Parts: sequence; structure tokens; C-alpha cells
Amino acid sequence: MEISEVRIKLMNGGQDRLLGFCSITIEQAFVIRDLKIIRGDKGPFVAMPSRKLTDRCPECRSKNALRSAYCSSCGKPLSRNRSVKFPDGRARLYADIAHPINCECRDLIQQRVLFAYDEELILSQQAGYVCRYDDFGEFEYEHAEAGHWEELLYVPQDGESHRWDDRQEALGPHESCAESASLAHKPEVNFGDGVF
Repeated sequence: MEISEVRIKLMNGGQDRLLGFCSITIEQAFVIRDLKIIRGDKGPFVAMPSRKLTDRCPECRSKNALRSAYCSSCGKPLSRNRSVKFPDGRARLYADIAHPINCECRDLIQQRVLFAYDEELILSQQAGYVCRYDDFGEFEYEHAEAGHWEELLYVPQDGESHRWDDRQEALGPHESCAESASLAHKPEVNFGDGVF
């Protein structure tokens, strides 16, 4: 397995255990986002993307996080002992979305990500540094909220590929996608184009 690209988003403030987020591209074909780089007791390590575990309210059947004391829908008090426990007694509150299934793969990902993290720390000290990590959905939400739906309905032409997470030209430190010239390719899209 080849990890063809790693993008790092450094977190500000050295006090927190969360050092950064990253995305990895596997063999230029598959992207996994939101891996976390965490400061551990034995040094930094990589945590896989995860989701909060939920259960259902016995009264209204709405989903609630396992730490919730009350149902977010009907307000009924919920039991504190709803989560599965690890052997050491800690509650299991999260489940991995994606994870390696053997030690070799885990070590490969960890080494590659931590190497990229160290490189990103050095780059971040240079003048004009721009983070290459793409916050998923940021581009779409900015345009949807501004009412620019036509920019989200881009239909690729024959032989043309288009991904929202394609590398875009670098932006200034406080410049948003909406302000950049990288939106110069605004195709004219009419309702129903590309349906047939």
C-alpha cells in the first residue's frame, strides 16, 4: 500500500493534546479525512477518524449520545450506565469509522503522518505559509449560504474530472475561497443540464 499524499492542519496552542488533523490519500485513489495527531504520554500518535456512539431513548426512540443525561427530543432522564465498558472500566464512547486491520498498516500510516507533521511544523515557521488541508464542506457551505447554487452544480464535460477536494491555488492567510481567483471557471449551468 502506498500513501501518496498527506495533508496536515496544525492546531494552535501547545497546551491541548490535539496537535492537528490530517487527511491521507492511498495510491492516488482513496482519501481518508480527519485522522487526528494527538500528544500522548510516549509521544505523538495518530488516531483514526471516529464517530460518537449513540443509543435510543426508551420513551421516544430518538438517538442520543451516550454521555447525554437527558433525551434531546423528549427530555426524559437517561441512565448513566448505558455504554459498553473497556476492560479497564472506561466507557466506550466512540467507534472508528476507518482503521487499519494489522500492525504493519497502522505503523505505515503512523510513520508517514508523523513525518509529514514534523515537515508541516517546519513549513509553518516560514513567511507566507499556507495550510494545504481542506476542511471538508467549507467550500460548499460558503457558496450555498451566499445563494450561489449554480457553482455547486458543476457538471464535468467529456474527459474532464472534477473533485471538490482537488488542489487549488494557494490562498493568502486570511483569504477565503469566495475571494480568490480560483473560482474563475464558473460554468453556465441551466436547470436540468446533464440529466440526459
